[in-house]
Amino acid sequence: MNRPKVNSIALVKSGYLLEQLSISRYFWYCCAMSDNAMSGANQQERLIKRGWVTGFVDGEGCFSIGLIRNPRIGRQGCKTGYQVFHEFVVTQGAKSVECLNELHEFFGVGQVLINQCKDNHREHIFRYVVRKRCDLQEVIIPFFQEHSLHSAKQYDFQKFAQCVTMIDAGHHLTLSGLADIVQIVETMNRQKPRQELLSILRDYTPDASDMR
Repeated sequence: MNRPKVNSIALVKSGYLLEQLSISRYFWYCCAMSDNAMSGANQQERLIKRGWVTGFVDGEGCFSIGLIRNPRIGRQGCKTGYQVFHEFVVTQGAKSVECLNELHEFFGVGQVLINQCKDNHREHIFRYVVRKRCDLQEVIIPFFQEHSLHSAKQYDFQKFAQCVTMIDAGHHLTLSGLADIVQIVETMNRQKPRQELLSILRDYTPDASDMR
C-alpha cells in the first residue's frame, strides 16, 4: 500500500517541536530550564530569608546610641567629655543562639557574644552585635532602608541612622552637635529625657569652638 511520505522533521501535531532535537540542543534546553528554575528558587529563598530577618529584628533587635562620661577632655573622640557609641544588637537565650549565628552569616559583619549567666537567668544570654561604623553604614543601615521594619522600631532605626550619619560627620565632637544627637537619642527606645545633660551641653555651647 502506498502511504503518503512524511518529512521526519516536520511537525506531526500542533503544540510539539517543529523539528527533532539533537542531543546537544536538548541538553542545552534542559540546562537552561534547570538554571532558570534554580535561579528562581534561590531568589525565592533570599526573599524568605530577608523577610525572616526583618521579622526577627522587629521582635528581638535594638538600634541604640549611647554616651559614656569621660572627663579626659582632649582625647580624640572625647573633646566634649563624652564618648558616643553606636550599636545594632539582637539578643537571644542559649537555646536560640543558632538564630544569631544565622544573622551573622546573613550580614557577614559583627560578632556573636556571650553574657554569662550571673543572675536569675537560667541560661546564658547571647548577643549578635554590630558596632563598627563602616559595617553599620555599608551593610546594616542600607539593608533596613531597603527592607523596612513593621513595628515602631522602624522609627528608632531611622533616628539611629540619622545619628550615625551625624557622628560620621563629626557632630559629636562639639558640644552643640552632641546636644543635637542627645536630643534625638532621648526619643529612642523609650529612653528617659536627659534634660540635665542637654542643659549642660547647651549652656556650654559658646565654648564649643575651643573644643575643636
